[in-house]
Amino acid sequence: MNNIVLIGMPSSGKSTVGVIVAKHLGMSFVDTDVLLQTQNNRRLQDIINTDGIDKFLEIEENTVLSLNLCNTVIATGGSAVYSEKAMKHLKANAIVVYLNINMKTVKRRLRNIKTRGVVLSPGQTLEEIYQKRKPLYEKYADIIIDSSENSIDETVEAIIEKLDF
Repeated sequence: MNNIVLIGMPSSGKSTVGVIVAKHLGMSFVDTDVLLQTQNNRRLQDIINTDGIDKFLEIEENTVLSLNLCNTVIATGGSAVYSEKAMKHLKANAIVVYLNINMKTVKRRLRNIKTRGVVLSPGQTLEEIYQKRKPLYEKYADIIIDSSENSIDETVEAIIEKLDF
C-alpha cells in the first residue's frame, strides 16, 4: 500500500488535510476534482449544469480510473464512492481514509453548495445525499477518522497516528 486515499462528504477536509498529510509524509498530492476540472477545462458545477449528473459521474469515474500513482495522497470528490469500479481501482494500491463528519458540521462548513460542484439531483436534500453516501464511505474505508470537531491539524495528526508510518 503506497497511496493514501481520502474519501468523505464535501467540506470534510479531504483537499486541505490531504495536502498537509502529503507534506508531513513526503508524498505527492492529487485532488481528483482539480484533475477532473483541468482535464475537461471546466469547473465541476459547469459540467454538472451542462452535461448532467450521470455524465459528470462517468467523467469522475474515468478520471479516477486513469490514475496510476505511487507514494501519493489522493483527495477524491465526495461522489467518487458511487463508482465501485473507481473505488476498487483506488483500493488496489492504497489505504482508504474516510474523513467522517456529522450532518451538523456539513451544514456549517458547506456554504457554497450551488456552485461547489456537489452532485445533487433536483429536489434532493443534502441530508439525503449524506444518508446515501455514509454507508458507501464506511464500506470502502480502511480507517475512519471522525473529524467533525477536529481542527485541520488534529485531523492530520489522527490520520498519521492511525497510519502508523
